[in-house]
Amino acid sequence: MSAGTFTPRPGAAPVSRMILAQTALETRMLLRNGEQLLLTVIIPALLLALFSAVDVVDTGAGEPVDFLAPGVLALAVMSTAFTGQAIATGFDRRYGVLKRLGASPLPRWALMAAKTLSVLVTEVLQIALLTAIAFALGWSPQGDPLSVAALILLGTAAFSGLGLLMAGTLKAEMTLAAANLVFLLLLVGGGVIVPLDKFPDAVRSVLELLPISALSGGLREVLQHGAALPWGDAAVLAGWAVLGLGAAGRFFRWE
Repeated sequence: MSAGTFTPRPGAAPVSRMILAQTALETRMLLRNGEQLLLTVIIPALLLALFSAVDVVDTGAGEPVDFLAPGVLALAVMSTAFTGQAIATGFDRRYGVLKRLGASPLPRWALMAAKTLSVLVTEVLQIALLTAIAFALGWSPQGDPLSVAALILLGTAAFSGLGLLMAGTLKAEMTLAAANLVFLLLLVGGGVIVPLDKFPDAVRSVLELLPISALSGGLREVLQHGAALPWGDAAVLAGWAVLGLGAAGRFFRWE
């Protein structure tokens, strides 16, 4: 055995390894949180199963699940990227977790990258579960999977920016209340369950500019009608992503 075999090698791990470790931690924490599971998995699954089986909302021609499944997928993205991330990050900020992590070898941008990757991992699990439920209910999706992926990524960026902006500027308790309230309002008025054409024209023109409306409508165009990537909806999501992420980067407070 040569000398120096056990010589310590002080220093931080590679950034990529730190990001992966933090991503795994963030994902485990999210999946262990009962309230977050309720928002991200149970509520979307129940809405999909209930409104597909019970004829409560007029979803137009065709099977109700063909209209509902894209909207519920959009809701799942919002629940994780916006509501869940805003609440978790807000309380991390309140308890000083972000401050301590910011002083660690993990760069702040890498922490945000890990949070984003955690959101994407959770969304993959959500989409797999909701897709299985939709198929069991008779869903017949159409369209290009790459267009679906592009819309989901744009939606994730848009909602993540808004969630981080809320978590980084409001107190944790206010973030909790506001994030849940926004979730409920967008569930009702974002075209997830109730078609936007049920609203008055003046109201609908405003609702169509919301990120949840653009995501649910875009996914519906692709998955229900087999359309190509809806550039109008994609542009709305991209605009919200630039606005939200830019504002979060400027105004986010770590303490």
